[in-house]
Amino acid sequence: MASSLLALIDDITTVLDDVALLSKMAAKKTSGVLGDDLALNAQQVSGVSADRELPVVWGVFKGSLLNKAILVPAALAISAWAPWAVTPLLMVGGAYLCFEGVEKLAHKWLHSDAEDAEEKALLEALKTPGADIASLEKSKIKGAIRTDFILSAEIIAITLNTVANEPFLSRVLVLSIVALLMTVGVYGLVAGIVKLDDAGLWLKRQAAAWQQSLGGALLALAPWLMKTLSVLGTAAMFLVGGGILTHGSATLHHGIEQVVNSLGATGVVASTLQLVGDVLVGVVVGAAVLAVVSLIQKLRKR
Repeated sequence: MASSLLALIDDITTVLDDVALLSKMAAKKTSGVLGDDLALNAQQVSGVSADRELPVVWGVFKGSLLNKAILVPAALAISAWAPWAVTPLLMVGGAYLCFEGVEKLAHKWLHSDAEDAEEKALLEALKTPGADIASLEKSKIKGAIRTDFILSAEIIAITLNTVANEPFLSRVLVLSIVALLMTVGVYGLVAGIVKLDDAGLWLKRQAAAWQQSLGGALLALAPWLMKTLSVLGTAAMFLVGGGILTHGSATLHHGIEQVVNSLGATGVVASTLQLVGDVLVGVVVGAAVLAVVSLIQKLRKR
């Protein structure tokens, strides 16, 4: 009996060690999507009054948990009954990320000045007394949850691809752990980012000189942090999306390798050139998808 118990404990320990290692690997592979997720969700809260920022983040957090509760069982079902579908789903997700990246870069040309002016006017109108703030919050939350669903699906798909050949229990544990940690981590950081300017303002009002200096630094940092997150998020779209596409296509992957080898690059230089190749593939595919989507939209309007 004792030997059986010890063997069981040893098996459990082995499984947990494997799960921890696989979760770490999956977290590394999904870090690019997380940067994009963080930037997009921080931007979604913009335009909401300061006292309502955290309730909006909480609403999106609950919606994100619901997204994961749908996606994790769906991913497990796919891995059990249609494992061949994992790579095509990853490719579709990668193409979508690249499309979003190109759309962000082309936003200035895709959206008219009238549309941008209308959005600014709406935000200004909502600052007036008696404005329908609840409708803005609901719209923000719904939009953020829709965005989160796409990015969560990409995170789950990448994680599933990492553990595709592992036992079913390991897949369940790794997907659940990654889904929960990513959700808590992302929205914890989003909450901190959106309240950064409030913390700076509070410190500016304190008596101590060092507190006022720190508060001023935080106020100056907040807008730059948002801009930096936006840039990094866009870059992450092409890095992650392009990387998924090149690794999912033997032709693209070997083609980039041949170009890198022909240049005689090795080590860090070769790795950097490989990433550049992934980005270029992402830009090209994203532009192609955007062209098709724009054409369909124009045809529908006609």
